[in-house]
Amino acid sequence: MRLNMLRFPMMIVVAAALGCGCAAQESIKAEPSGRDKQVVSDFQKRVSDYESLRKKTAGNPPAPTPKSDRLAGAQKEMSNKVRAVRTGAKQGDIFSAPIAAYFRRQIAGALAGKQGQTIRASLKHSEPLHGVTVKINEPYPAGVPLQSTPPSLLEALPVLPKGLEYRVVNDDLVLHDIDTNLIVDFVPHAIAAP
Repeated sequence: MRLNMLRFPMMIVVAAALGCGCAAQESIKAEPSGRDKQVVSDFQKRVSDYESLRKKTAGNPPAPTPKSDRLAGAQKEMSNKVRAVRTGAKQGDIFSAPIAAYFRRQIAGALAGKQGQTIRASLKHSEPLHGVTVKINEPYPAGVPLQSTPPSLLEALPVLPKGLEYRVVNDDLVLHDIDTNLIVDFVPHAIAAP
């Protein structure tokens, strides 16, 4: 009898642990499947190709230094090298039509989800950028703040390698190269109005 009494509380603990595991799994980002998996793979290949081109052309960014003029000079030198080899770069080189459509769906899903209002509020309050022109293979506009992308929105997007980041400018999603300060590509009208 005593053995059965010990088993009952243990079953409750195991059941509770399994229940917690299910809840934790729901919060884990789902992997894309089917056609979306191919689209994400294509995106990652294009990003990797850009990253390889940048490293081959401009090398690695300089080591951190307290001398800001030295860093700015090195960034400009890297930027000029990359711009020279990407003279024909255009919108859609990274974000092809199927990739841009995937990103718009992911962003729309995030905005329609539980965190949608929080994402929109974050975009409105963190120095929203409107009326700024972004151009491929050009530096991020001087004097314009780098608006942070809300973490709950980033969770819906493919992870980028170190040195690249997503930024929101106007209603566009921009792929920004941190080391060269260049706009690599962007998805026009990625953030739909509420």
